[in-house]
Amino acid sequence: MLPGWIIVGLARTTTSCDGRRHREKDIRDDMPDDLSPSAQIDYDRLLGGLLIEGFDERSCRSRYQFARYHRNAARVPSPYLIERLRRQEALQKKCGPGTKSYNNAAKQLMSTQSIDGISDCNYLFLTIHAGMGNRMLEITSAFLYALLTGRVLLVDRYKQIANTFCEPFPGTSWLIPSDFPLSYNEFTKHSPESYGNMLQENVIRGNTYRSLASARPPYAYLHLDGDYAFHDKLFYCEDDQQFLQGVPWLIMRTDMYFVPSLFLIPSFQDELSKLFPEKDTVFHHLGRYLLHPTNDIWYSATTYYRAYLAKADKVVGIQIRIFEKKGILQRNGPFPHVLEQILSCAQGEKLLPQIGVTDGAAAGNNRTIAVLGTSLSSWYSDQIRERYSEHRTVDGTMVKVYQPSHEEYQKKKNRKHNMKALAEIYLLSMSDVLITSGFSTFGYVAQGLAGLTPWIMYRPENHVVPEPPCGRAMSIEPCFHQAPYFDCRAKRDADLGKVVPYVRHCEDVSWGLKIVNETRL
Repeated sequence: MLPGWIIVGLARTTTSCDGRRHREKDIRDDMPDDLSPSAQIDYDRLLGGLLIEGFDERSCRSRYQFARYHRNAARVPSPYLIERLRRQEALQKKCGPGTKSYNNAAKQLMSTQSIDGISDCNYLFLTIHAGMGNRMLEITSAFLYALLTGRVLLVDRYKQIANTFCEPFPGTSWLIPSDFPLSYNEFTKHSPESYGNMLQENVIRGNTYRSLASARPPYAYLHLDGDYAFHDKLFYCEDDQQFLQGVPWLIMRTDMYFVPSLFLIPSFQDELSKLFPEKDTVFHHLGRYLLHPTNDIWYSATTYYRAYLAKADKVVGIQIRIFEKKGILQRNGPFPHVLEQILSCAQGEKLLPQIGVTDGAAAGNNRTIAVLGTSLSSWYSDQIRERYSEHRTVDGTMVKVYQPSHEEYQKKKNRKHNMKALAEIYLLSMSDVLITSGFSTFGYVAQGLAGLTPWIMYRPENHVVPEPPCGRAMSIEPCFHQAPYFDCRAKRDADLGKVVPYVRHCEDVSWGLKIVNETRL
């Protein structure tokens, strides 16, 4: 049996006589810094200036402890990014829920009058609906868009956000208030409020596509999900961005990491270059700034790390996602060709040692590799563990295999499932090297948080191991799976992976786009 989660339940809460809810003690305050082989005592708790002091550490341990569990050298954020984050924090506090500005802006939503001027406080409200990996990518994408356009970011309070992530901004909340006046869950790409639908139905018209001098609606719905249509994708065009700049409220639905297409919008390019001189660090910096697991999740991840991974000389994270179209119980296998692909990649790239033909292979060298497997099925980790336990490795290295859970199938609406998934993402990010499954957002998030360039396992066809079985990624950035291919300037379809040298097609999704760093090509 593989070791599972040490803590899989949820921390209990009690209610005191004053009506306030208090969490029972579930985080040990006396945990020693024994993160051998190299104790992480002098860790950078502020992540190079991304974070600021002043938050209550006891209420959100992960915020200041992240670097303590990550042995890889993080990329350094630019001073300009740090400055802009401080300005965004001030904006969030000035215009956030409960302020006079927010209350006035919320009332304006129900107005039937068009908006002629630009408000001091404009908002981007992100609705949430996807699985955990997609959820983290869409939140980060929306935050960057808010940063670029001077908007306050608010997120859906009803989709377990408060149970999984701490509040990221000081002195305010990013959760949309419960009395928000719009029935936003009813919006679809066909809704009259949809920006794409407004364009298609000529509600907004004028020069070329729209009149930039016309009055704006009080809000617009942006449908940027994977099923979005041509007019929805015009969101990524310069003219449309100029028009949207004057709309006080944007309500966005997306399940994708759309950051690469923001780099192709001319009015954003200079700002993005100043924010990210190393262009392939967008998610690495913004994800670590914005996304802090709540104490229950962080305690599960760090306790598991200490129990099974901290003492190893090297931790190899292997993220396994099976993309089969059969019935739900068959989607995760077992598939022997996937197991062979994992071992061919790990051993061929010398991430794991070869297994000796006989038990008389090399004597032990006192070196230990811990393999952290994450999958909806336990079969793959079981098989790897059995192979390494039955025979010595050729160099004598001890290989131990661990997998915290095996849920069999994804349950993205289940609270405990999502908490386990998030804990495993952060555990993977604590690895020294990563092997990920192509097309999987779960792996994208782990590599971005860690700042690790992974080995990507290519998707098999017809149950045959690809040749090669895996390849090194171009960068640590996630892939934008459903990137548009419309050239806004030329007004025709084009290959947007060839417009600028730092936006390329993804290794694992040939039609997708990802950001790369020109100096690392």
